[in-house]
Amino acid sequence: MSRPAVVKALWGAAVLVLVAGCSSGGTEERPRASPPTSASVSASPSVSPSGSGAAPAGGRVSVAGTLTEGLKSPWGVAELPGGDLLVSSRDERTITRVDGRTGAKTVLSEVPGVVPGGEGGLLGVAVRDGWVYAYLTAASDNRIVRMRYGGGAGDALGPPQPVLTGIPKGFVHDGGRIAFGPDGMLYAGTGETGRTGLAQDRSSLGGKILRMTPEGRPAPGNPFPGSVVYSYGHRNVQGIAWDAEGRLWAAEFGQNTWDELNLIEPGRNYGWPEAEGRAGRAGFVDPVAQWPTSEASPSGIAYARGAIWMAGLRGERLWRVPLSGAERSGDPEAFLSGEYGRLRTVVAAGGDRLWLVTSETDTRGTPEPGDDRILRLEVR
Repeated sequence: MSRPAVVKALWGAAVLVLVAGCSSGGTEERPRASPPTSASVSASPSVSPSGSGAAPAGGRVSVAGTLTEGLKSPWGVAELPGGDLLVSSRDERTITRVDGRTGAKTVLSEVPGVVPGGEGGLLGVAVRDGWVYAYLTAASDNRIVRMRYGGGAGDALGPPQPVLTGIPKGFVHDGGRIAFGPDGMLYAGTGETGRTGLAQDRSSLGGKILRMTPEGRPAPGNPFPGSVVYSYGHRNVQGIAWDAEGRLWAAEFGQNTWDELNLIEPGRNYGWPEAEGRAGRAGFVDPVAQWPTSEASPSGIAYARGAIWMAGLRGERLWRVPLSGAERSGDPEAFLSGEYGRLRTVVAAGGDRLWLVTSETDTRGTPEPGDDRILRLEVR
């Protein structure tokens, strides 16, 4: 199911103009300039290309099947008790329930107040205690809302109630991933909307990872009193996940040079816009892994079987980053390179399973019949 060669050739020609627009901090989800190559990475100056030799246990992934097809601009995914999935559509402004066994789709609701545009719209979703949480772009800002949900396949969502408002919005760099951590707190990754100074401004919610109670108040133990800001100096965070020991990891779009995977610690400064990738500068946290922007443009991440799995948009591949505690234990390795196009979201499904969501219908892909889809993956 590789992308047709003729379409790639057309994109290769068209992207010459688009790339120029990205050089000064435009869209972070850069259209590919050439067809993807085999699995390789320059994950840091000290990491060699991967993909050679035997992989350790839990180091391979394969597509076991397709759960569902025909999704339009899918973005966020949350698993319900029992295994069904809720999927947000960035541009359609809807939340759809997908049966975790049959793939049958039921549109629950169009979420009022969503104003799609550029990279904004209905983005991340999360579920907790009878509430569906959503990160969305409104007329004046990005915000997090929550809606009551009975949990049945035919149940509608209640009206949205604000949880946190005032997150800066822009045509680009809107962040959008939300998830509940092991501590029961709600975390959100935000972007700096192309206004780079917001990332270093601790009074702004842009270019941050936020941590809050389910009601939207600053979480107990946050590093800055009275603030939901948990870490800062980020360009555009669209992937957050916790490992088996409860450590928080985040994927971040770079501008022209390095995309990043970071270990997140409270109150730390991750460098943007003063640093992109490994800078080795006092006061900034260096990424655990980094990639050329052509090989990643990362969105969602998940933890499974001792590794972070990272979905790539422009890179059109799924990256595995093996971990040993708080450090990388080996070279990142790429899977599914170019086979399913742009990859938006990856979700741990328990044990050796992952859900993987494609992103070909988001105006930047080259959709084929059936796009977009949710794939069942097996890790072995």
